[in-house]
Amino acid sequence: MWRAIKFVVASAILIAVAWWVSRLPGHVDVDVGAAQFEARLPAAILIVGVLFVALYVLLRVVGALFRSPRRVAFSIRLNRRGAGDRAVTRSLLALAAGDPHDARREAQRARRLLGATPQTLLLVAEASRLAGREGEATEAFRTLTEREDAKFLGYRGLLRQAMEREDWTEAASLARHAEEAHPGAAWLRAERGQLAIRTGNWAEALALADADAPKAALAAAAAEAESDPLVASRLARQAWKESPGNTAAALAYARRLRAEGSERRAQSVLRRSWALSPQPDLANFALAMITAPTDRVTAAQRLTDDNIDHPESRLLLAREMLAANQPVEAGRQAEKARLAGLDQRRLWALRADIEEALGDPAAARDALRRASIAAPDPAWRCTACGTEAPGWAVLCRGCGRVGTLEWSAVKPGPLIQAADHPVANAA
Repeated sequence: MWRAIKFVVASAILIAVAWWVSRLPGHVDVDVGAAQFEARLPAAILIVGVLFVALYVLLRVVGALFRSPRRVAFSIRLNRRGAGDRAVTRSLLALAAGDPHDARREAQRARRLLGATPQTLLLVAEASRLAGREGEATEAFRTLTEREDAKFLGYRGLLRQAMEREDWTEAASLARHAEEAHPGAAWLRAERGQLAIRTGNWAEALALADADAPKAALAAAAAEAESDPLVASRLARQAWKESPGNTAAALAYARRLRAEGSERRAQSVLRRSWALSPQPDLANFALAMITAPTDRVTAAQRLTDDNIDHPESRLLLAREMLAANQPVEAGRQAEKARLAGLDQRRLWALRADIEEALGDPAAARDALRRASIAAPDPAWRCTACGTEAPGWAVLCRGCGRVGTLEWSAVKPGPLIQAADHPVANAA
């Protein structure tokens, strides 16, 4: 309805304008050289209007002819872009479906249509990896590293490849490049930490450790591996401050203090750690420089003074007193250890030696019989998988976990399988 009204109004206006122009008086004379044109004013206006329309149409046609190559090129680019986008989508679907052949074919097609963009290069790399063509994937990842806006993606892919082939040196180098390309990435920090552990770079592993990491164990291992005495001393002190009851941390710090000539401070560290968590390695280190048996007894008493009622303290005193030819006192200490709840093979073996020194072979044989049925002696065991180790180490050789070795008489059930842990496989 409105269209009909608009058409009628427009037609009326046009007719009115035409009628008004036809009634205009006057003539128009035009001289062009020898030619002369004469027309009434309405006819002249009509001719000018027709010429204007013709000129306008001509200009539009010429302009269209000049613009046609660009429009054709734009249309071609638009079609290529659409085809490329569809190839990207099909490649992503094939990757999600685990179809390496289709994923690689569509990724290569997307690269031909769209060019070597970060998206197509990443698709080509991932599709090639899925298809087992590591060489093609490496080439695509290296091309990504040459682009300022996508080098992190390239280094990330190369890093993953290096880790899969267990080239830890190359992986560590690539991780540093990736950190430079995209500082502070949480994923990269975790990967660099794992790489530091795999390569035994304990100082870097400590620097990259999060709040829940066993920092005392990492710092102790870093101190042992450090060649600079000042840095080693700082790391050992950090380890002990993190966990004064940690045997490895206490020994690392005490060892540095002894090397620096601070024997009194070293003994103080050992006494404090013994008070928190007695362990034979602490006693062995504390008494290592003392040879006289009676002096060793005195040193053992100083070491255990703040935790004298612990079975480990009683057992240490009994052993040193027996070596100092004090079997009666040694027997008393051994009995106190038993009353404190210690019922292990090492206790009964020591009781047998004490009874022999006291001249009671029957009691010695009874102690040996008791030793055969007593609980096993403590050892360094992993709290995660139960693997026993000959001594403390920062890394469990069974499951590859860090800081899980503890001095324990109880063998825990396996919490994880070694094959399921990446560091264990490397170890």
